[in-house]
Amino acid sequence: MKAVVVYESLWGNTAAVASAIAEGIGGGTVALPTKDAGPDVIAGADLIAVGGPVFAFHLSSEKTREQIRDNPEPGSPPPDLSGPSIREWLDGLPAGRVAVAAFDTEVRGPFGKGAPTIAKELAAKGYHTVVKPEGFIVLGKYGPLKEGELDRAREWGRQLAAKVSG
Repeated sequence: MKAVVVYESLWGNTAAVASAIAEGIGGGTVALPTKDAGPDVIAGADLIAVGGPVFAFHLSSEKTREQIRDNPEPGSPPPDLSGPSIREWLDGLPAGRVAVAAFDTEVRGPFGKGAPTIAKELAAKGYHTVVKPEGFIVLGKYGPLKEGELDRAREWGRQLAAKVSG
């Protein structure tokens, strides 16, 4: 089974979750930021897991990323804005019929979710969602991840692999 995990990560938390998901899927699965996950990379995949961070109750947008770039908080770590947002990546994704799964990194509470939006966008392009969207908890705006979240991400990856390879 060929699987690819595609993510947007500004401060490394979503990247860490994506890597753990790829580990759980196994079989040489790679976790790639949006800038490295072009159509040629995902072509022929049997499973694509897609994830991004939640900001201001939603997936990040170009406007959100512009605000983060132009108005850094004093003492905040520099964000990685080198690739497109997950929204922009999804906009450029060609239609397909491959198995997909959606995840996000979010602060627990009434701060929104992004994974359902990712799943909806993928479904609109013909992709088949194999599990319900999943959220992984970040303890603050810049992290760290809640203890145990990387283990949970690995297990979620194992479940994805089992579901797709059936």
